[in-house]
Amino acid sequence: MRLIGNILWLVLGGLEIAIAWLVVGLVLCITIVGIPLGVQAFKMAKLTLTPFGTHVVYGGGAGSLLLNIIWVVLVGLWMVLGYCVAGLLNCITIIGVPFGIQSFKMAKLALWPFGSQIV
Repeated sequence: MRLIGNILWLVLGGLEIAIAWLVVGLVLCITIVGIPLGVQAFKMAKLTLTPFGTHVVYGGGAGSLLLNIIWVVLVGLWMVLGYCVAGLLNCITIIGVPFGIQSFKMAKLALWPFGSQIV
């Protein structure tokens, strides 16, 4: 089921979103200051490519907390809002519920990306 879900996810827009995250990550990595943000964008691209069957493990220390607060203020809130709207729209139909759940998983990662790992 994971393979089928990931293939449907990629065909129905996941590939475009992953490519967009990859481009954002590359642009952010141009400057030294943007490298930590670019790494988080690459993390989102990785989760966007194969959301079914992957889990996000949250952790980190005080540094991650500080960076996550800055992230939320700058961009995280808007990304979470977008992923939550997409998740709610996916959950309208029974067929879309698994995709909605994956959107909510990505919303949580978009809120607190620093200190998290995708396994």
